[in-house]
Amino acid sequence: MVTYRRKTWVEAPFEEVWEFHSRIDGLEALTPGFMHLEIDRVTGPDGDTDPEVLEAGSRIEMSVRPFGVGQRRRIVSVITDRTREGGAGSFRDVMEEGPFAEWAHTHRFFDDGDRTRLVDQVKYRLPGGPLGRAVSPLGRIGLAPMFRDRHRTTKQLLEGERELPRDRP
Repeated sequence: MVTYRRKTWVEAPFEEVWEFHSRIDGLEALTPGFMHLEIDRVTGPDGDTDPEVLEAGSRIEMSVRPFGVGQRRRIVSVITDRTREGGAGSFRDVMEEGPFAEWAHTHRFFDDGDRTRLVDQVKYRLPGGPLGRAVSPLGRIGLAPMFRDRHRTTKQLLEGERELPRDRP
């Protein structure tokens, strides 16, 4: 699998950054409007629907329709791990169904006083067997702007600008 990483300092306390990323509305806020994200169902590890916090075992069923073109694409993601100890925390979501042959996204957060270090790491493989494996490194072309936007939006929302950027619903 190929690995993509992005790191950002967020000028906001760890607790605020951690909580924002722990809720489904954080995912909705970080998904660009042109993706036309729809959350179909969120189930917690205990079977409850619409849990307040995405704990390990939570399952997110959603769909996207990039640029409003073509059919909606179903994505199912499961939070497989969630840990927090002292001034650090992480969680991992794995795509069970979606456009990638494999996708594991680890979100890490590190407390540094009034600011937080945010680190995203995605291990992925494109579909298509041997050809997909061969061209998987090209996936960075789409991942880099997507994660640049996610980190920029995180900073805008948590560093004081409480309104969503203009290109978001």
